[in-house]
Amino acid sequence: MDVRVGDTLEMKKPHPCGGKTFLVLRTGMDFRLRCTTCGREFMAPRVKIEKRVKKILREDGNTDA
Repeated sequence: MDVRVGDTLEMKKPHPCGGKTFLVLRTGMDFRLRCTTCGREFMAPRVKIEKRVKKILREDGNTDA
């Protein structure tokens, strides 16, 4: 899966605050994400995030699933 820094990920399940979109701050073995609703930052393993991604929203207008 091609996820880059600056992408916004729409997830299948919401964050506890209710938001479903997350900004990618760092990639690698782990992703560092920021919830776009409440602003909380967290790190999670790549495998876990890739399973839960519904859609990738890019700044250039392209969307990937």
